[in-house]
Amino acid sequence: MNKSDLIDAMAADAGISKAAAKKALDSFTDNVANTMSKGGRVSLVGFGTFSTSERAAREGRNPQTGKKIQIPAKTVAKFKAGSELTAKL
Repeated sequence: MNKSDLIDAMAADAGISKAAAKKALDSFTDNVANTMSKGGRVSLVGFGTFSTSERAAREGRNPQTGKKIQIPAKTVAKFKAGSELTAKL
Protein backbone atom coordinates (compact mmCIF):
# COMPACT_ATOMS: atom_id res chain seq x y z
CA MET A 1 0.00 0.00 0.00
CA ASN A 2 1.39 3.40 -0.93
CA LYS A 3 0.38 6.86 0.26
CA SER A 4 -2.40 7.37 -2.30
CA ASP A 5 -3.86 3.92 -1.52
CA LEU A 6 -3.84 4.80 2.19
CA ILE A 7 -5.56 8.13 1.49
CA ASP A 8 -8.24 6.34 -0.54
CA ALA A 9 -8.80 3.80 2.25
CA MET A 10 -8.95 6.49 4.95
CA ALA A 11 -11.46 8.52 2.93
CA ALA A 12 -13.68 5.48 2.36
CA ASP A 13 -13.53 4.29 5.99
CA ALA A 14 -14.20 7.71 7.49
CA GLY A 15 -16.73 8.83 4.88
CA ILE A 16 -14.74 11.97 4.07
CA SER A 17 -13.27 13.42 0.89
CA LYS A 18 -9.86 12.35 -0.38
CA ALA A 19 -8.65 15.94 0.13
CA ALA A 20 -9.63 15.82 3.82
CA ALA A 21 -8.01 12.40 4.23
CA LYS A 22 -4.80 13.67 2.59
CA LYS A 23 -4.78 16.71 4.89
CA ALA A 24 -5.25 14.44 7.95
CA LEU A 25 -2.49 12.03 6.88
CA ASP A 26 -0.07 14.89 6.10
CA SER A 27 -0.81 16.44 9.51
CA PHE A 28 -0.15 13.10 11.23
CA THR A 29 3.16 12.49 9.46
CA ASP A 30 4.32 16.10 9.97
CA ASN A 31 3.52 16.02 13.69
CA VAL A 32 5.24 12.65 14.19
CA ALA A 33 8.33 13.88 12.31
CA ASN A 34 8.45 17.18 14.25
CA THR A 35 8.12 15.42 17.60
CA MET A 36 10.82 12.89 16.73
CA SER A 37 13.18 15.59 15.43
CA LYS A 38 13.03 17.17 18.90
CA GLY A 39 13.91 13.83 20.51
CA GLY A 40 10.33 13.07 21.59
CA ARG A 41 8.21 9.93 21.31
CA VAL A 42 4.77 9.37 19.82
CA SER A 43 2.84 6.53 21.47
CA LEU A 44 -0.39 5.20 20.00
CA VAL A 45 -1.73 2.68 22.49
CA GLY A 46 -2.24 -0.69 20.84
CA PHE A 47 -0.62 0.41 17.56
CA GLY A 48 2.95 1.27 18.51
CA THR A 49 5.56 3.84 19.47
CA PHE A 50 7.66 6.04 17.21
CA SER A 51 10.96 7.18 18.74
CA THR A 52 14.58 7.97 17.93
CA SER A 53 17.82 6.28 18.86
CA GLU A 54 21.45 7.37 18.73
CA ARG A 55 23.72 5.20 16.63
CA ALA A 56 27.38 5.45 17.70
CA ALA A 57 30.22 6.16 15.30
CA ARG A 58 31.94 3.03 14.08
CA GLU A 59 34.51 1.73 11.70
CA GLY A 60 33.44 0.03 8.50
CA ARG A 61 34.97 -1.23 5.29
CA ASN A 62 34.43 -0.29 1.67
CA PRO A 63 33.26 -3.59 0.14
CA GLN A 64 34.93 -2.85 -3.22
CA THR A 65 38.38 -1.89 -1.97
CA GLY A 66 38.45 -3.28 1.56
CA LYS A 67 39.69 0.11 2.78
CA LYS A 68 38.68 1.08 6.33
CA ILE A 69 36.24 4.00 6.60
CA GLN A 70 34.81 5.88 9.56
CA ILE A 71 31.00 5.83 9.75
CA PRO A 72 29.77 8.89 11.69
CA ALA A 73 27.30 8.81 14.58
CA LYS A 74 23.71 9.64 13.71
CA THR A 75 20.15 9.67 14.98
CA VAL A 76 17.82 7.02 13.51
CA ALA A 77 14.05 6.53 13.63
CA LYS A 78 12.59 3.52 15.48
CA PHE A 79 9.14 1.97 15.60
CA LYS A 80 8.03 -0.60 18.16
CA ALA A 81 4.76 -2.35 17.36
CA GLY A 82 2.07 -2.42 20.04
CA SER A 83 0.23 -5.48 21.29
CA GLU A 84 -2.91 -5.04 19.14
CA LEU A 85 -0.87 -4.58 15.96
CA THR A 86 1.32 -7.57 16.80
CA ALA A 87 -1.79 -9.71 17.41
CA LYS A 88 -3.17 -8.82 13.96
CA LEU A 89 0.02 -9.98 12.27
